[in-house]
Amino acid sequence: MPEIRRAQLPPALLAHLLDRIRQRHIPAVQLGLLAVWLDTQLEVPFGPWFKRFPGMTLRGEGELVKTLLLRGQLPYGQELS
Repeated sequence: MPEIRRAQLPPALLAHLLDRIRQRHIPAVQLGLLAVWLDTQLEVPFGPWFKRFPGMTLRGEGELVKTLLLRGQLPYGQELS
């Protein structure tokens, strides 16, 4: 099982993630929680997955984070604890 890639993201993906943070007004507190979670270096499934945080949901596929969703937006894939 892969670990989440944190370096050398494709430029278009990085731009997408930054756009989502801005467009969806993701608070710094939520990004802090995300950073702490990423520091655990846990493994993720090869296919679609998501991780719920109090004010957002992170969705990814394999080693890549794909997008940030607001509460109420429905993720798909395997839920991570």
